[in-house]
Amino acid sequence: MNKPKIVRPEESQPAHALWYDRKKYVTITFIVQKPKGVQVDIQADKVILYCKNDTDDVFYNELHLYDKIQIHDSRERVYDRTINVLLRKVKPDYAWPRLQKDSAKPSWISVDFDNWRDWEHEEDEGKEEYDRYVDMIQEMAEGNKGGAPDMGDLSDSD
Repeated sequence: MNKPKIVRPEESQPAHALWYDRKKYVTITFIVQKPKGVQVDIQADKVILYCKNDTDDVFYNELHLYDKIQIHDSRERVYDRTINVLLRKVKPDYAWPRLQKDSAKPSWISVDFDNWRDWEHEEDEGKEEYDRYVDMIQEMAEGNKGGAPDMGDLSDSD
């Protein structure tokens, strides 16, 4: 099923886009009041949106994505005030520092702070904690020649 190619209209404006990053996917929410005639073209490295709103304003967005996505695992859903696009990352567990390849940030793209999570940092802290735990276990094992640590001095009878 081949979708028709979306051609940039003569007169159009970009829809405001909010985005956030997760381990396995990136979500973009385009803000359009009562969107109609919605066409979303999801490609491996870009997303094109075309639609009209309730007053027939024409919206057109072309996003050259920061990294590659899995086309067949990505989808869009149209709601009353938004068009949500879920993009499955080709490289999971890799944080996108921005939505687009180009570091110049257009005014119509914003981070969705309501849904933003610094998941990359959370994981690092957990890993650090785990590494410290493993080191501690190893030190205890080495200090006792592989035996269990002596807990004799921890008795609660004084």
